[in-house]
This record gives sequence, C-alpha cells and structure tokens, in this order.
Amino acid sequence: MKSFDFVCIGGGSAGFNAARMAASLGLKSAVIDGARDLGGLCILRGCMPSKTLLYIADVLHLAQKAKTFGLKIPFARADMRAIHARKKKIIGDFADYRLQALTSGRFELIRDHARFKDANTLELSSGETIHAKFVLIGTGSKISVPPIPGLAAVPFWTSDDVLDLDFIPKRVIVLGGGIVACELAQFLNRIGTRVTLIQRSPNILRDHSPEASTVVQQAFVDEGIELFAGTHLERVGHDRRGFTVEFRHGGKNKTRRAAHLFNALGREPNTAALSLGAVGVKTRANGQIITNRWQQTSIPHIYAAGDCASPAEIVHIAIQQGELAARHAARVKKIKPVDYNLLLNVVFTDPQLATIGLLEGAVKENGTPYLVASYPFNDHGKSILMDANYGYVKVIAEPKRGRILGAEIAGKDAGELIHAFSGPLAMRATVFDLLRAPWYHPTLAEIVTYPLEEIAEKIGSS
Repeated sequence: MKSFDFVCIGGGSAGFNAARMAASLGLKSAVIDGARDLGGLCILRGCMPSKTLLYIADVLHLAQKAKTFGLKIPFARADMRAIHARKKKIIGDFADYRLQALTSGRFELIRDHARFKDANTLELSSGETIHAKFVLIGTGSKISVPPIPGLAAVPFWTSDDVLDLDFIPKRVIVLGGGIVACELAQFLNRIGTRVTLIQRSPNILRDHSPEASTVVQQAFVDEGIELFAGTHLERVGHDRRGFTVEFRHGGKNKTRRAAHLFNALGREPNTAALSLGAVGVKTRANGQIITNRWQQTSIPHIYAAGDCASPAEIVHIAIQQGELAARHAARVKKIKPVDYNLLLNVVFTDPQLATIGLLEGAVKENGTPYLVASYPFNDHGKSILMDANYGYVKVIAEPKRGRILGAEIAGKDAGELIHAFSGPLAMRATVFDLLRAPWYHPTLAEIVTYPLEEIAEKIGSS
C-alpha cells in the first residue's frame, strides 16, 4: 500500500493547487484523478472554452452593428467549424500546460478514481488502496437535473454540448437563468440561433441584485432573445420533431417548441461516489461538503475545497481554499482563512455584471449603516462613444470615514472595471483614498470616480 502525507482527490483548480502547495511545504503528496481528460472544469468545460466563445460572439456582434459606427461591413456571420477549431486549439494548449504541471514530479499523479474505505484509506477503482495522513476533496460539481416532469427522460443538452458545437442550431430553448444559462444563451443568439430562455425565478441572475439583472435582461430582449422570467415549468417532452416545454407565465399556460433543449438549471456537488457517509464526513442535502474556516470537514484531517464545498463556485476561491487547506495540514503558522468579504464575482454577458465585497442588499439586511451612490453608463463620455449605454456603477461605503464596503457594476467591461476596487477593498481604503489617485480621461475606468465623488460630498457636508 502506498502512503502519502497529503492526497488530493481531483486534479482541478482546488486539488492541483493544494497538491502543489503541500509539496512545496515538504509533504509527500499525490493527486488522484481518473477523468479521461485532465485539467478540471475551468479549463476543459467551463471558464476558458466559454470565454473563448463569448469573446468571438462579442466581435461578431460589433461587426454586425458596424453601421452604428459609420462602417460598411456588408456581411458578418459565424463560421462554427472555424470557431470550434479555434476553441479546441486554445483549450488544448491550456490543458497541455496543466498536464505538464500535474506530471512535473513535484507530487505523484494517480490516474484512477477513489472512494473512502476508512478515514485514512482510499480505495482506487483499480482495486489498490492508498494510505493518507491528510486528504483534500476537490471533486468539483456536475450537471443537476431538477425534478421537472419529463426532463430526466429527454436527451437535453448540457453546457458541455453547447461548448462543443460545430454547427449553428436553428432554435434552442434554454432552461435556467443563472450565469451559465445567460452567457451561453447570448452566445447562441449572437451566432444566429433563435433562443427562448425560460427562468423560474422572477429575475435572471437571481444571485445578483434585481437592478443589475434587469440591465442584462433588457439587453437580451433588445437583442431578440425571447425571455420568460417568473415561470413554473410544468412538463418537458420530446419526439422526432424536437422538444416541447410547457410552463405557466403571468397566470397563463404557454408552450414553446425547438429542435434542441439546453438544461442550464444548475450544478450540484460531485460527491456521491466518495462514500463520505461511511467515514462520517457531513454534507448538506445536495451533497455539498460542510467545512470550517480552515476547509476542514467534520473529520479534521479530511479537507474539502472548490465547487464540492464552496459557498461560491469561482476558480480563484477554489485555489485559495485548496492552498489554505495545504498550509493548515502542514501546520503553517499565522495563516488566515479565506476572506469572503472580498468576494469577487463576474458574469460575462454583454453587458457584463460584476460585484465585489458587501452589496446594498446585504448591508440593508444586516442593518449596517452605509452610503451609496451610482452613475449610469449612458451619461459617460467613453461609454457613449463606444455605444455601450447599458448599466451603471454603484459604490457602497461606510458613512463616517467613507471606507469602501463594496461595489457593483453592470455595463461594458464590468469584469475588468471591478478590479479598480479589489486592492482598495483589501487595503480597507476610503473613497477619499481612491479620489487621490489619477484617473485618465477619457477612459471607461474614469466612470467609477463619479459615485466616489458623490459619496465624498455626502460625507463632507454631513
């Protein structure tokens, strides 16, 4: 039986970075991953393929609205085989780089699947067993299939299928209004697919503020996406002609038909095959592993990180959690838990949606005193000349000194602009600190100064 100090189940963002950190701290480490292709969700079926396609769709969209800018581009359309080839090339390069890192020799890579035999013993699908002093579970998430009548029985697409398309579908029904649903619905629409998006909650992107989600929702409708929010899904059917979705909306029964159905109703922790109950690792009802601030599970020498345990399915959070677990196992002194007050989130629709820190809904709910100010993109010079008029920048600050508590941006390049607040939030900076910095005119980034100035004026006059 092989024996290790630190074993990671899963070689994605959490497991890979945890193993790398553990090895650098002197722990004999291993990664167990039996997936056909190595690299994890982000590289293979998540962040990188989706953002490759979304950027291509943005370029196409700009070309198609060339007349707005006084340009003559007679015809612009998607060549899906070429797009597919570009995506495969880019993702292949990322995956090759990760494979090199996994096989670099800093830790052992075991190409197998694992489950717990006991709290310190992992049984591989090959029949071998491994002893581990510490274990990090980083098995990620998988597509969930909610109990909607008929859904489990039909051959729906998942995000994997949409990301691997090499043709333009004529019509697609998208079930769901989360990040994946919205990003890929807009991609499909922009390459020439007729898209119907059916969302159960009153707003798309329900984890964000209604104000922000409304900005994206309006852009979708303006681009021609048929969008239904606040629905009740009644039944899903399939025959040789395609898919049928029956639902209630606005008190009326409605039906939509399409050749393809994209199930984007969410993901769930990929933990069912690990035999966690047999060793006492506690989970929530959906299989999510419960951890403390050091990423320890209910069994202290077993850690969990990333999508299978995290309150936020975000790559940089998975990396932070994995590295924290490794440091804690190695007994590194003066470590700090992940600070979720600095939580950063980006939705790569167009307009984008980005948030950081505490948002207005949260501070209002917990009774924290605050000041808030916002400024619209349609009144800002650079965004106007870019014809990027959707959205706003909002800043939330502490009312006495003006310390920044959080920010929300819905608009052009929000995912880039939000980083204007990352360092200041981590350094507990005030609106006055940011206003002492130079902001070049005319830039998109300059727009953040307007809500900062408004808050500064409110504090100065109080």
